[in-house]
Amino acid sequence: MNGLTQIENDRFHDHCGVCGVFGHPEAAKLAYLGLYALQHRGQESAGIVSSDGRELHLEKSMGLVADIFQPEVLARLPGEAALGHTRYSTAGDTSLMNAQPIVIDCNKGKLALGHNGNLPSASKWRRTLEHRGSIFQTTSDTEVIVHLVARSQARNLSGALADALNQVEGAYSLLVLTRDEMYALRDPRGFRPLALGELDGAWIVASETCAFDLLGATYVRDVRPGEMLRITRTGIESLQFAPEKPLQHCIFEHVYFARPDSLVFGRAVEQSRDMLGRLLAREHPVPADIVVPVPDSGVPAAIGYSHESGVPFRMGLIRNHYIGRTFIEPQQAIRDFGVRLKLNPVRGLLAGKRVVLVDDSIVRGTTSRKIVHLVREAGATEVHMRISCPPTISPCYYGVDTPTREELIAADESRVRPRLAQAELEAFEGKLDPRQPRSDRNQRSIEEIRRYLGADSLGYLSLESLRRAVGDTRGNFCTSCYTGVYPVVDGTQAELDSRAAVPEESPDIEIQVVPNEG
Repeated sequence: MNGLTQIENDRFHDHCGVCGVFGHPEAAKLAYLGLYALQHRGQESAGIVSSDGRELHLEKSMGLVADIFQPEVLARLPGEAALGHTRYSTAGDTSLMNAQPIVIDCNKGKLALGHNGNLPSASKWRRTLEHRGSIFQTTSDTEVIVHLVARSQARNLSGALADALNQVEGAYSLLVLTRDEMYALRDPRGFRPLALGELDGAWIVASETCAFDLLGATYVRDVRPGEMLRITRTGIESLQFAPEKPLQHCIFEHVYFARPDSLVFGRAVEQSRDMLGRLLAREHPVPADIVVPVPDSGVPAAIGYSHESGVPFRMGLIRNHYIGRTFIEPQQAIRDFGVRLKLNPVRGLLAGKRVVLVDDSIVRGTTSRKIVHLVREAGATEVHMRISCPPTISPCYYGVDTPTREELIAADESRVRPRLAQAELEAFEGKLDPRQPRSDRNQRSIEEIRRYLGADSLGYLSLESLRRAVGDTRGNFCTSCYTGVYPVVDGTQAELDSRAAVPEESPDIEIQVVPNEG
């Protein structure tokens, strides 16, 4: 009997994307189109809440944006303001109860929240708040913000938001919608992007500027780290709600997350990825016949590699863009079934060729290993793997879905990577450049990864070149996943949790999470 196969997805995933519209008669439709442009930031669930000035109307479901928001659903979202959210879970279970926006009714009024990021201190806060009588109706860290807002002694919502967010540590680009106003807030380190645009007198706020392109909106500027924008019918008010902190933009936005046609942290993503490939070619040249990207994320860096090296660029792997999460697998076993569903080699381009295979990252290495095998099986005589970022050695606690250290192939604690035997290690170190330290663990781990992948050679971009590619001359980017050094002093999840302060006593507040109207 045929079995249902779960397709492996050995990739990093961003937490989610947000899009808000204020002051437009078709706000919900614009929010829908904005989410459509941001679909790459989350594919598990999506939701839109609209305001007609009297009531908030919510529609959310599991699935893709285009599947959820059919015309009859959008017709149930009236008003000139809307907030949309598309989600991939990092903190919290994958279920409808954790889909956003979250709509609540509390002492601050009825409001909706959409959050991109992650709060490492959320579990500590959750335990503290539950001990004080708070009742949580989701497992999302976003609801911690909700309860802190409700418990704030501030007299207005802007003050309550500032009060709540100054008590948490982590990454958040946050949109809040009430019956008659919208707020856009960004954490003081600026981990996740958030941009402001304008369309025919209406204001648009989105995780990436590619949403503005689809809507025909004009990019105005980024929401500044630590800034709160209060958007009303009279205009925009800017408030600095948090003290200044060292900037820590997520560098992986430029490596993988953001769309190449977006402007993120003030820099064109395509420009960064082309430079990633060029610098990769300088650091790891190899005699080859063609440069082949792992589509789609490896394409811009592969083009840069080709231009810099002079080796022709070819689309030697074709991606199937119409696959889901599960498939009925044939009774007869097919090797590398999941990868073959996603990628098909162009044998006429690969046969008899020395191939440089360019990808944006390696996580566990399981998929990369299958791709190398696929290229070899198609007739490539050599396969040289090139990665446009440094080895990932640590998890992210700031809004990226990363495995534990034990699952990361490049980490010292990795249980995935087979280690070199002593004789193999001595033979390998004997071949190293004498100018390189013989005890260089990074070189040894790369050799172990190369053997696991089955590639003829393996080269990662250096951290110095990564910073150069994104124009980071002031150390404004977070590189924790490559260094294990976190912006918050303590690195592990438990240590991050322990840094959460205990809130001041406040009277019990009744808070109700409003269920989906659909």
